[in-house]
Amino acid sequence: MRINFDSETPLYMQVAESIEDAVLSGAFAEETQVPSTTEISVTYKINPATVLKGMTLLADEGILYKKRGVGMFVKSGAAAHVRRKRYESFYQSYVVSLLEEAKKLGIDKADLIHMIEEDREHE
Repeated sequence: MRINFDSETPLYMQVAESIEDAVLSGAFAEETQVPSTTEISVTYKINPATVLKGMTLLADEGILYKKRGVGMFVKSGAAAHVRRKRYESFYQSYVVSLLEEAKKLGIDKADLIHMIEEDREHE
């Protein structure tokens, strides 16, 4: 989990994104328990209410669920849900703006594809 106190992203969002990252990577497998609010708050020196807000956000989105008296667990299908959510966010944040700028510059689809493929060769 990565928390950046200098970031403009609210801490509860960083907590939620870090848990999502762990779900995507398999570090938090589906139907397994995630660390408690207390564990996360103590480890990262964050207010427990802030951590709870991040976890509640994920529960509201259907990524986590609560077992009364036990804790929070990763919901079955959570990785696919996070992947779809981030795919849509990536598309809206990057692809749409890329296409809009390309249109302004008169760059066609073939040129965009060429640029992307050319960049891969530099890796």
